[in-house]
Amino acid sequence: MSDADEARPAVRASLAVGIATAAYGVSFGALATAAGLDIWQTCFMSLVMFTGGSQFALVGVIAAGGIAAGPSAIASATLLGSRNVIYALRMSPVVGSGWLKRIGAAHLTIDESVAVSAAQSTPRAQRVGFWLTGLIVFVGWNITTLIGALIGDLIGDVSAYGLDAAAAAAFLGLLWPRLKQLQAQAVAVAAGVGAAALTPFVTPGLPVIIAASVAVIVGVTNWLGAASGADRESGTAEIEPIEGMPS
Repeated sequence: MSDADEARPAVRASLAVGIATAAYGVSFGALATAAGLDIWQTCFMSLVMFTGGSQFALVGVIAAGGIAAGPSAIASATLLGSRNVIYALRMSPVVGSGWLKRIGAAHLTIDESVAVSAAQSTPRAQRVGFWLTGLIVFVGWNITTLIGALIGDLIGDVSAYGLDAAAAAAFLGLLWPRLKQLQAQAVAVAAGVGAAALTPFVTPGLPVIIAASVAVIVGVTNWLGAASGADRESGTAEIEPIEGMPS
């Protein structure tokens, strides 16, 4: 298989997820200016912060409590953004060595780039998925943030356009093919139910962290994973190495 053929699925996934996610930046731009931020402040946040969930958490708290809620807004955004530390550990072997490369990768390590990369089957496709998705989302998100900030008053209630659903649908498209086994289904259901149940009651950011913890516990313990052959008889199962990690 040629390099182009190997990378083609990653390119398709990067375009689908990147474009859908970038479109959601219009919502952030409009909501940020409605919360009281200037256009330049809104655009600067997308440039240097660039982690959509944390950005929405910050402007959401400010919109509810004004400038006085600044410390709470920063705390919520920081908590929600802390999940990227876990992503960075997973993406380290994909990104490779070199401090310039790692600095760039740190800024592009987001939900979308990690999801597309992890969905690929070869190291090369994983690298293409990570970098291409991150770049598409970064460029598109900043453009649509500016658009949303400029025309926020004209488009009204941005939630009515369903842009958040488009991004979620793109993620579902990546996730669905990986839910063929009972263990993977259990991880997805447990994490989703946990996040949905906790969202009305805890600080923004905590449901994501707790859902990730549930997924790790269910996944690592392999409660519903099926062993085969001699492994089933001995009560042990072989653990396959993560793609790109030393075995």
